[in-house]
Amino acid sequence: MAILKSKLGKIITSIAVVIVLLFGVVGYVGWYNLFREVPSEVYELPEDHFKYGSIGTEQAQGVPYWIWLVLPRIFPDKLPGPGGYTSLGITWEEGKELPVGFSKKTIGFPRVGITCAVCHHATYRENLKDKPTIIAAGPANRFDSQGYIRFLGNAASDPRFEPDYILDEIKYSHEFSWLENLLYRFIIIPQTKKGLLQQSADFAWTDSRPNWGPGRIDPFNPVKFTTLKLPKDDTIGNSDMMPLWNQKQHQNFALHWDGLETSLRETVQTGAIGDGATKESLPVEDLQRVEDYISELPPPKYPFAVDEQIATQGKAIFNNTCASCHAFGGERTGKVIPVEEVGTDRHRLDMWTQEAADTYNKFGDGYSWDFNQLRKTNGYVSVSLDGLWLRAPYLHNGSVPSLQDLLEKPENRPQSFYRGFDVYDQNKVGFISEGEEAQRVGFKYDISVPGNSNQGHLYGTDLPVKDKQALVEYLKTL
Repeated sequence: MAILKSKLGKIITSIAVVIVLLFGVVGYVGWYNLFREVPSEVYELPEDHFKYGSIGTEQAQGVPYWIWLVLPRIFPDKLPGPGGYTSLGITWEEGKELPVGFSKKTIGFPRVGITCAVCHHATYRENLKDKPTIIAAGPANRFDSQGYIRFLGNAASDPRFEPDYILDEIKYSHEFSWLENLLYRFIIIPQTKKGLLQQSADFAWTDSRPNWGPGRIDPFNPVKFTTLKLPKDDTIGNSDMMPLWNQKQHQNFALHWDGLETSLRETVQTGAIGDGATKESLPVEDLQRVEDYISELPPPKYPFAVDEQIATQGKAIFNNTCASCHAFGGERTGKVIPVEEVGTDRHRLDMWTQEAADTYNKFGDGYSWDFNQLRKTNGYVSVSLDGLWLRAPYLHNGSVPSLQDLLEKPENRPQSFYRGFDVYDQNKVGFISEGEEAQRVGFKYDISVPGNSNQGHLYGTDLPVKDKQALVEYLKTL
């Protein structure tokens, strides 16, 4: 009996050693694979690079591709409607593996990150049944960035976010090797869950602020709180996403809504960091391609009919009323106008502080790239109006749905409307913002919510009705 027990003990010990060695090998291979980086795909066309090329977000903020792919199928109840990711205003081009604004890079395993285009591509339709036309570098009028972040966090907090559910769903799209199965089961899925829950915690402060809604984002509070590790405050930075085209004509302009930057290069690089790139992963050469592309990209032309005779009349009105602040070569174009003068909602301005600017200017110390032109201002930029027709809703916080509404006194502008619908309103010049379909797919924007005020920018509101109509007709052509 003693001999039998001794042999049994040796067998158990041997099995335990084999198991330990097996897990050791799997762990070593897994650890190696988790960080083995494959060069990014090179896109020949600058527009494709802008839409799909890596900006360095995959390593720190990327979601494993196969997990990302199946999340909408496992958690449709966490989305605002049917259609998977498209219910969040995410746009696919026909024949493309990933939606516009998403990149795929292998760092041990394929991971999905976001690009500049996720917030900077626009869509429009003439009619409800039309296929959306995609305009690169436009403001992403339908994308609900906050909804996307919340979807990932809500999925990760669900009990179904575990290996059996996820691996079973992945099998419908892809067959893993035995090693991949082990890596996903014991390392990748648990670590993804942990990472998404941490991201959700990093954005928990948004639960106490007004929702962003589609086409809007609070771009710099996440930088303050997460990247720069500054103390959390109660500021609201909600603002419309901006167009990026035609930057060669914007040289020496103040950048961002409040002019907190003056360097396009720094703006592109800080944009990548804001999207999730790290100091180590920031791809300077790839971002230079982005900068070159948006510098040369012309603004989109108004795609519908224009009454040229009325537009000619409107041009004279524009030159007398608007050009000094909004025409290229205008005395104040691209400069910061004090908030006391322009009178628009000041929440976005107050969100960015001198401390944040000083801290961000030190962020890249010791690296080949560096920041030194971030600053604090006292107002909002008088932007040029190239491609104005596609920038609706208007003002920095997107509080006015159309150009026609913008030329009314604030008390006569809509007090609430729906944003996120991309069928174009040719009469008012903006997107359709009321009615059954706009309400069904859109986000209700209420001007009484903090940060949503439609006050200010009274320029042109005293013009006669006919002059307003002529001015709007001309603005279509910019």
